[in-house]
Amino acid sequence: MADLKQFAEQLVNLTVKEVNELATILKDEYGIEPAAAAVAVAGPAGPGAEAAAEQTEFTVVLKDAGASKLAVVKAVKELTGLGLKEAKDLVDSAPANVKEGVAKDEAEGLKKSLEEAGAVVELK
Repeated sequence: MADLKQFAEQLVNLTVKEVNELATILKDEYGIEPAAAAVAVAGPAGPGAEAAAEQTEFTVVLKDAGASKLAVVKAVKELTGLGLKEAKDLVDSAPANVKEGVAKDEAEGLKKSLEEAGAVVELK
């Protein structure tokens, strides 16, 4: 395993020129068309690169129902449009995703409503 880790580290640290040379060798000598070479080069940008690309879709995760489980079940039912049984099952299976792929404002609103009902909620 140590050899694979070292190999992976070498690949990650290749320069653009070295990646292009590698792509040429793979294509000419082995017939492999490395289409993802540009993606690999763009991968390890630098500190703060992820902060520049702001997240636009969030997943609201119910971590724990807290002390007032009934209030949380009611809140989940209202916020998601689920039936009572489905909302209860979701709360019982915490940690569970309440909603996925929602906008930041909606995610924060859901989080606030669920926390007011007594739940522990996380945004991903």
